[in-house]
Amino acid sequence: MSEHMQEYQAAEKQVRPTFGKGIVFLVVLMVIVAVLGFFVLQNRSSEGPLVPTSRPVPISVETVPVELESAFQTEEKFTGIVTPRRTSQLGFSGGGRIASIRADIGDRVTTGQVIAALDTRSLRAQLVSSEALVREAEAAFDLAETTVDRQIALLERGHVSSQVVDEARAQSNTAAARIAAAKANADTLRVQIDLARIKAPFSGTITSRMSDEGAIANPGQPLFELVETDVLEARIGLTAALADTLETGAVYDLTSDQGTVQATLRSVTGVIDARNRTVTTVFDINDPDRIAAGAVVRLGMDREVTEAGLWLPISALTEADRGLWSIYKARRNGDEWQAEPGIVEILHQDGERVFVRGSLRDGDRVIIDGLQRITPGQPVTPNDVSTVGLVAGNG
Repeated sequence: MSEHMQEYQAAEKQVRPTFGKGIVFLVVLMVIVAVLGFFVLQNRSSEGPLVPTSRPVPISVETVPVELESAFQTEEKFTGIVTPRRTSQLGFSGGGRIASIRADIGDRVTTGQVIAALDTRSLRAQLVSSEALVREAEAAFDLAETTVDRQIALLERGHVSSQVVDEARAQSNTAAARIAAAKANADTLRVQIDLARIKAPFSGTITSRMSDEGAIANPGQPLFELVETDVLEARIGLTAALADTLETGAVYDLTSDQGTVQATLRSVTGVIDARNRTVTTVFDINDPDRIAAGAVVRLGMDREVTEAGLWLPISALTEADRGLWSIYKARRNGDEWQAEPGIVEILHQDGERVFVRGSLRDGDRVIIDGLQRITPGQPVTPNDVSTVGLVAGNG
């Protein structure tokens, strides 16, 4: 047993590291760390470890020089509806059974044309009776007049008194009054018979029909709607300032989905509508056949806005906060150009261009393309482009 213990202790002494070997290991480790530190220091720049010393390559950008304007011209469009000058709901003034309907939806009628009638047999019978009463009253009047003449002759001979003559004259006057009353009654029936027909008050087109033959029409009940399609007008609301520039009787172009039509200015109300703060203008359509009633028309009016700014293409802007927009200017910094951000506000848009105001001065160069590649301070190479297209717009 003691021999085995001695062999184990001898093996353990061979495996256990000595103190000297540990010192050697620490020295070697320190040498390796020192070499690595020297290598890192040799490859470190003054601005930080392992950062390239070369600057980014400037990118080429298109720019427009800033030339601020004191005002700009804009075309405002005002909208109106084409309507017939006259539209009427037609019906009978008196009630009765409808005997005939002589027009339908879409029919064109002329002034005075009969388009419906009531059954007037009862009225005509009453008229015949009234005319008979007129003849009876006329006969009574003739007899009364003859009696007056006879009584006057007898009075001259002294056979009758003046009282008898006065009574004869009274009977004659009564007969004359009966004639007038009978004729007035007959005239009333004739008017009722005439009103039992609906006549077109003007030429136009039937746009609605609300009843048929055999129906009982109440007094004033609408039976047709008649539209004067041959005479059209457009009512357009303008600002008071622009309405004052129009000339009554002048011809203006109105645009619609059906094309451009010419219209003559008939009147300007001169009163500002309290709801929309506009003045109503009335135009007569010169050629009604070129446009339909109900069409939407637009009147374009030039207006000068006195605001300082400049025109830029939409491509020069990116959206910012609170309704403002960002731009980039090419600003010289020593021997190079850099992108500098700015904020502008859009005053007006016309197609693909906008009129803006903001952090801009005459002589600045605004970058108008490739904004997605640009960051603040980005080196750029500006290339000025023509501003003619910006001034003229793109229609």
